[in-house]
Amino acid sequence: MRRMENLVEVMDCPEGFKVHLVTHQFEKEAKFWWGTVKPRAGESGLTWEKLRTLMDAQYYPRDMKRAKEQEFLRLKQGQMSATEYATKFNKLSRFAPN
Repeated sequence: MRRMENLVEVMDCPEGFKVHLVTHQFEKEAKFWWGTVKPRAGESGLTWEKLRTLMDAQYYPRDMKRAKEQEFLRLKQGQMSATEYATKFNKLSRFAPN
């Protein structure tokens, strides 16, 4: 998802086109999943925030988020180099509690 967020940010994509642009990039399982959740004819479209919420629920279940949050909170440099530690820290920081 982060890659898609970067794509719409770099392209300065208007809010109304974000969902279309991102979902057009879906492949395999994500494409199938989108077919089951996308609005049908006559239904109102999804906002970018709603799509992000749906994708988080699908691909980052609550238990996984909690586990990653705990991993972040317990993270110590230990035997990792500073670069390895910084990389892991940055990767896990999105799961950090507020």
